[in-house]
Amino acid sequence: MNMLFADTLKKLRTEKGLSQRELAEQMYVTRSAVAKWEIGSRLPDVTMISRLSGVLGVDVNMLLSATAQSEEYPNVIMVDDRKLILTGGLPILEEVMPDANVTGFTKASEAVDYARANRVALAFLDIELRNTSGLDLCRELLTINPHTNVVYLTAYSDYALDAWNTGASGFMLKPITPEGVKKQLRNLRYPFRTGGGNT
Repeated sequence: MNMLFADTLKKLRTEKGLSQRELAEQMYVTRSAVAKWEIGSRLPDVTMISRLSGVLGVDVNMLLSATAQSEEYPNVIMVDDRKLILTGGLPILEEVMPDANVTGFTKASEAVDYARANRVALAFLDIELRNTSGLDLCRELLTINPHTNVVYLTAYSDYALDAWNTGASGFMLKPITPEGVKKQLRNLRYPFRTGGGNT
């Protein structure tokens, strides 16, 4: 339990006039992730601390000094340039993988920066991203860590053949569902402990 960081975060959030849900939306995490940070049962990683400093308007060093990095939970990311998709998908991923650190990104570059700083166990990638292709993002993530599992998300099944040629673990048609995620977890190339009893 890290109560120093938990108390610091709660105080800063309250001073900013944000609810846990509002902070979560700006951070692209679920409300329950913020709640876990604030009760001291989880610590955000360095990338999330940097995001928090921006959203809360405080020096990143103040947040870093309130926490010690000791993550034993797998990192799961979701990348989609539409905030609505992230808002709907992140809670589903957290429900299915309750022991994972689930983080969302609207920009491929932010996901790449996160992957360079953190070992990503699983990435859910939209194929059609605004400034790049999810296929290219997959290749970049696998260059950073060849053991990252990648599952593509799309509304179009036409991409399936191209997707398989990138070294991905799976392919899901939108909208994302708990059953669909569980099915993908059973077929990962590099299984990991999810806490959901699926692998």
